[in-house]
Amino acid sequence: MSAPRPFVLLPCCNRELGGHPFFILGRKYAAAVHDVAEALPLPLVSPAARDIERYLSVASGVLLTGSPSNVHPARFGQSVHDAALPLDPERDDATFLLIDRAIALGLPLLAICRGLQEVNVALGGTLQQAVHERAGALDHREPRDRPIDVQYGPAHDVRVALGGRLAAITGREGFEVNSLHGQGVGRLAPGLTVEASAPDGLVEAFSIDAHPGFSLAVQWHPEWRAADNPVSASIFRAFGAACRDWRPPS
Repeated sequence: MSAPRPFVLLPCCNRELGGHPFFILGRKYAAAVHDVAEALPLPLVSPAARDIERYLSVASGVLLTGSPSNVHPARFGQSVHDAALPLDPERDDATFLLIDRAIALGLPLLAICRGLQEVNVALGGTLQQAVHERAGALDHREPRDRPIDVQYGPAHDVRVALGGRLAAITGREGFEVNSLHGQGVGRLAPGLTVEASAPDGLVEAFSIDAHPGFSLAVQWHPEWRAADNPVSASIFRAFGAACRDWRPPS
């Protein structure tokens, strides 16, 4: 009999629909965890610290998802650049605590898009709130007037750091990624190692030096049809394997 699938904790976003508050979790993230990482997605629907500890007691990994919302710029000492963009301070509260606890416990941690930005800010880095306004930068935002398949299609190459964790997972020195973000890493937090960069120099992936196990944050969206993309599949399979191997510290 095969071993039971481990639980992977995914924080939910907070959204109001029809005047009612909802917890929101994109199905593509849950599907990638279930179908490719071969784990069971466990949505985190309460940001209370006491509840997170209970969730963590049954989880074997953490996936920080992307989101339409941005990390509140007060978290990295800036004012809001564009008031039209959504924020989610409740999610910030939950994910910043999750990041701290995942590192302390050595829980496998995979962070995607907003998740990458959360990790960088939580560990002392900053964000560029409008990457496309920086001289010489690419416009990393998706073409919102195009079909969804085009929005999530290949957008640019990334250069993978030789000898790094991402290189070991994918076996590649570079590949194409999608790009659906307006914000990005400004100052990289201390203790993070760059694993991949975009042609304009923007950090596209990093790992956490202090994390004793699997840690990878990526700016693109590998969860999109993950099983059909060899690079995405390799990332989720490596994450799933790390979750199955993880044991609580004694």
